[in-house]
Amino acid sequence: MKLSYEIKTAILVLSGITLFIIGFSYLKSNDVFVADRIFYAVYDDVEGVSKGTPVTISGFNVGSVQDIKFYKNTSKLLLKFRVENDFTFSDQSIAQIYETGLIGGKALSVVPNYGQRLAKSGDTLQSSIAPGLTELVNDRLTPLQEKIESMVVSADSVLIGLNSVLNNEAKFEIQSSIKNFSSTVADLKSSAGTLDELLNTNKSQINNIISNVNQTSNDLSDLSIVVENLSQSSKSIDKIVNQISNGNGSLNKLIFDDDLINSLDSASSNINLLLKDLRLNPKRYVHFSLFGKKNQPYKDDKE
Repeated sequence: MKLSYEIKTAILVLSGITLFIIGFSYLKSNDVFVADRIFYAVYDDVEGVSKGTPVTISGFNVGSVQDIKFYKNTSKLLLKFRVENDFTFSDQSIAQIYETGLIGGKALSVVPNYGQRLAKSGDTLQSSIAPGLTELVNDRLTPLQEKIESMVVSADSVLIGLNSVLNNEAKFEIQSSIKNFSSTVADLKSSAGTLDELLNTNKSQINNIISNVNQTSNDLSDLSIVVENLSQSSKSIDKIVNQISNGNGSLNKLIFDDDLINSLDSASSNINLLLKDLRLNPKRYVHFSLFGKKNQPYKDDKE
């Protein structure tokens, strides 16, 4: 059966319209061949989100924003978005607007909260806006900016005070001090050169002095041995003195016992008398006679 020209034209037009609708829906991120659900969220500010903005879960694209309009004649905005049926979450989940990058624009993310009741098509989810990179930078830079401004004000105050103190006379004195300091540095440099030359000239003598000091140090080490020996001798003498003091030995009796001293004195006196008598009367002690002469009795000279 042959189709008439009018029928062919109608079929062609309808096919074109269908393809246009499918293509337009695809460009708006609406896949007409995938079943999805519609959800809502209310915001004070949508942060630049528009129709066709992708909707993600954990960074994966699951839908797109369908419509944005004012909510009940207020300044708040009602955002309508679709989510594919393959993804389920509870009605306590959060629809959060976030920044996709530094220059990537905004997107909508569903932060799942897996509660008891699952979200159904037509539910209104809780809304929130994640801080963007610009907000984070501003939060960090604002305290730093305040500190910098405070430092600038303080520095300005210091400079003003310094200018008030540094009059012409003070500036002249500072310049004079700097010149004097430069002169002092030059003198120190000259003295250092002179000292270096002196050391190089008397290097051999300095080495001899160091050698003598080392030898003296060695002699002092030998002296320490002598001192140690003297210390040992002193300890021995202390021991002997302690023994004498405690009454041990003949030396103690000689020093502290009067009887021994008296006995020695008496013996010494008797020996002196004997020697004197031997000298004066030798015949009393040496007997030599051919005829047997009798011994004479001892007579004391005092008699």
